[in-house]
Amino acid sequence: MRDLYEVLGVERGASPADLKKAYRRLAQQFHPDKCGGDKEAEEKFKEAANAYQILSDDDQRSLYDRYGFDGIRRGGGGPGPGAGFSNVEDIFSAFGDLFGDFFGGRSSGKRQPRGADLRVDLELTFAEAVWGSSKDVKVTRAIGCAKCSGSGAAPGSKPEVCKTCQGKGQVVHSQGFFMVQSTCPHCRGAGKQIKDPCEECRGRGLIPETTTLQVSVPAGVDDGQTLRIAGKGESAPNGTTGHLYVVLHVQGDERFKRDGDDILTEVPVSFVKAALGGEIEVYTLDDNCNGVATVELKPGTQPGDVIVRRGEGIPHVGERGRGDQVIQFKVEIPKKLSARQEELLRELATELNEDGVRPEKRGLFGRSKK
Repeated sequence: MRDLYEVLGVERGASPADLKKAYRRLAQQFHPDKCGGDKEAEEKFKEAANAYQILSDDDQRSLYDRYGFDGIRRGGGGPGPGAGFSNVEDIFSAFGDLFGDFFGGRSSGKRQPRGADLRVDLELTFAEAVWGSSKDVKVTRAIGCAKCSGSGAAPGSKPEVCKTCQGKGQVVHSQGFFMVQSTCPHCRGAGKQIKDPCEECRGRGLIPETTTLQVSVPAGVDDGQTLRIAGKGESAPNGTTGHLYVVLHVQGDERFKRDGDDILTEVPVSFVKAALGGEIEVYTLDDNCNGVATVELKPGTQPGDVIVRRGEGIPHVGERGRGDQVIQFKVEIPKKLSARQEELLRELATELNEDGVRPEKRGLFGRSKK
């Protein structure tokens, strides 16, 4: 995946005006109207649009400048930049105003209307987010009316061209010395009128439908990220469908603290084992986050010491490899001691020449309190 600044051919400190100018140059060079049928040109057209989409957004540009593509993925914008524009129509829809400036509105004029995008929220367990899962979501959306084939007109009839705007959907009227263009008040921008509306959809061309969609959640997603499912939004009469955006909400797991694709596992150990060393069992992400591994505890382990298990963390979304698991040791000191335990520790203190140790408590007749 190429550097976004390299794609646009600008320096990293380029101003918004420079970015827009660079994108304009590439959009003109690889525009489908100019390079119709050239698949390589179309891919470059989409690549430039994806780069401009990220760099023209101050927040996403900041994340990219600091962390690269991984920053965009972690910033809640979905699995990554690859989830950007998948087709030319999406680009025209997103940058309609720009294309009007660049190409005199030719491309935007050719676009079909696109249905509204939809959003749903999806709850995931920690394990489902780590290893991926297949989840069902219920979506209510507008789809084309089967009875009128989406035309909105009753069977046997058809829409008529709006006489007010002559099918343009826009009307022009004078306001003082200026000519103002506005949406046609009679057809509301549709460019057509329906005299005999369909009984099923009441002339809208759309009817509501509730469906259950299966969402494939990739391994490694994080809380707040968004998945885009192309073409699963609402339909538009005589147009294309919008997209469905699935916002992920991941439950926490007290055994693991996540930092990007790395995880931190805090492990309590006794001060005796920390001093002498030994083996200790830790939780791992294996076996659907219920795995256990044995790690070696070195003699003299200090509170806060860590062991790093390379490649045992969260899978990278859409890429090979995993982050790391960091094991941090919390040395525990007992709050109460038996008489024998206190006796042994006092012997150890004497052996180590420890000064200032609290003296042993003794009773009235000089005997130590047990």
